[in-house]
Amino acid sequence: MKRAVGYIRVSTAQQGRSGLGIEAQRAAIARFAEAEGFEIVGEHVEVETGKGSDALDRRPQLAAALAEARRHKCAVVVAKLDRLSRDVAFVAGLMAQRIPFIVTELGADADPFMLHIYAALAEKERALIAARTKAALAAAKAKGAKLGNRTNLAEAQAKGAATGRANADRFAAALLPMIRDARSSGASLRAIADMLNARGVQTSRKGKWAATQVRDILLRA
Repeated sequence: MKRAVGYIRVSTAQQGRSGLGIEAQRAAIARFAEAEGFEIVGEHVEVETGKGSDALDRRPQLAAALAEARRHKCAVVVAKLDRLSRDVAFVAGLMAQRIPFIVTELGADADPFMLHIYAALAEKERALIAARTKAALAAAKAKGAKLGNRTNLAEAQAKGAATGRANADRFAAALLPMIRDARSSGASLRAIADMLNARGVQTSRKGKWAATQVRDILLRA
């Protein structure tokens, strides 16, 4: 049976005391292990924020999980990618540790390439949402609007649509270099779609790739 070390993280002391989030992550890891035939040989639980350039120094349980995985020559498994971090540089640093990471929501076959893409998208999305939310609230307050008032529904819907388009643009930008390299090597649109599907990379709508969708990424650029 394959082995793995479980890592669970919550961001606040209140969550740590209450177990809020911990049990859900533990259950997700257990379901994954049962479905994929893994034995969880150790578990490390952390109550610490994932933010900051010194995040790894402030997360001794993650360091302990890495050390235990190194001893067992196995992977570290987490329920969601953001339990490691939403910071792409931090995730890249973890990849450099030469310890495999498995994210249950992405599946056992998600390779480092996929983890980098999802981390980059999550980081960019978080920054854009925070900036836009702050700006929108400040503008609404300056105009005397009552926040949460249903009369602002149309404006909120328009902003939601704009956010969706921005997310699609970021997704396309993350994949574009790889698609262009494949095209320059002579790969057809169909072959590129097959490659993305084989890697387990989903479309922005969480579906399978087809040649037309690859073409759309190139046209969007």
